[in-house]
Amino acid sequence: MDQSSGERRLAGETGSQPADGPTTLTSRSRELEDVSFGAIVDVATNSRILWATPDGLEVVGRGVAARVTATGPERFDRIRTQTARVFDALDHDGPAVARPRAFGGFSFHDGHESGPPWTGFEAASFVVPQTLVVRSDEGTWLTTVGDTPDEATARLEHWTERLDELPTMQPSGTAPGIDSTARTTSREDWTGQVETALERIEHGDLTKVVLAQALAVELDGPVDIPGTLERLRRRYPNCYRFLIGHEVGGTFFGAPPERLVSKRGSRVETEALAGSVPRSDAPEADEAYADRMRDSEKVQREHGLVVEAIRDQLEPLARDLAIDDQTIRRLANIQHLQTPISAMLEGDTHVLEIVEALHPTPAVGGVPPAAAWETIRDAETFDRGWYAAPIGWFDGAGDGEFAVGIRSGIATEETVTLFAGNGIVADSDPDDEWEEVQLKFRPILDELR
Repeated sequence: MDQSSGERRLAGETGSQPADGPTTLTSRSRELEDVSFGAIVDVATNSRILWATPDGLEVVGRGVAARVTATGPERFDRIRTQTARVFDALDHDGPAVARPRAFGGFSFHDGHESGPPWTGFEAASFVVPQTLVVRSDEGTWLTTVGDTPDEATARLEHWTERLDELPTMQPSGTAPGIDSTARTTSREDWTGQVETALERIEHGDLTKVVLAQALAVELDGPVDIPGTLERLRRRYPNCYRFLIGHEVGGTFFGAPPERLVSKRGSRVETEALAGSVPRSDAPEADEAYADRMRDSEKVQREHGLVVEAIRDQLEPLARDLAIDDQTIRRLANIQHLQTPISAMLEGDTHVLEIVEALHPTPAVGGVPPAAAWETIRDAETFDRGWYAAPIGWFDGAGDGEFAVGIRSGIATEETVTLFAGNGIVADSDPDDEWEEVQLKFRPILDELR
């Protein structure tokens, strides 16, 4: 029961031939008592997803009812076109909260190719799960998808019984322990990369660029990713959490603080999150760090670039756009400048159109985008893969929500590769930027020790 032999594959790659119309799919839904989301993820033996937002929405899925992949610069449009055919052919009988959704993400660079540690992760890949459990303020719902109404109903009954047997609370487990770590970028190489970026900024080719590092962590034993995410939830309750695992390759997971976009009908919400300082256990010192960030000309300039870029990218799509007052986003180990931004859309716009317009924000790419991308490709010595790229979901109405895939890592067997970066502007200091990057490794690294 619930194997993915009935998976629908719709390829969106350049030169591929899509299927001659997908087989009609049916979904069935049922309200549940509370269940352990970690336990559901643990029993997944093939494709599995977990998505949780700071405002309380939690979703887990397993199996593949339909999968769409794409590569190249047109990958956003290809994913949107192919999944429209899936959703148009899908009959759903439940409430809106329990509707089938497509989960997945995009690579940072459009030229990304699947390979270690990113085996199984295409330049764009989305899955409509066969089995989905959603928890929100509207209750907890089980949804199953099948090729026929009978198959969807049988799967619903099977999973209703199976969930009754699972624990309602799942222990967060223990950290596997760290055997060793290896950096892709030495401190000397980092200094050289930052100085190269500063030269391009001085020459006027660049205003800002985000340079990143990767840290390969060899563990003492297998990592329990759902358990790690549960510990991250307790420590960082106001962050997103995600897990994306395919049948082949590793599992991409993280606890990003940054929302890329949320779309409900014609309303869009996003934010600028750029500039950071540490936290302190002492309230006076903690506030002093925040004041230093507020008063820093460098940080305000970096943050302003992000706000300006998001405004410029959204304005062509919106009839109304509002930029709220700047605030401080405090996490357990770091605090950021944050500016909420909202808009009302002008026309019938799919969330992926907004994702494409916003990616990459200057918070993870740079200004101007083309020069920043060129600098990143020239400087970085590792493949970003899906790091710092859009991760999230969308539905048949074109609504959805995406986070920026930072504070993240990809796990393969007993190795987890972590990623972190920092924005380089005119008066950046290589040593200060190095220390700030190390601070951003800590959220996940601390949960592996």
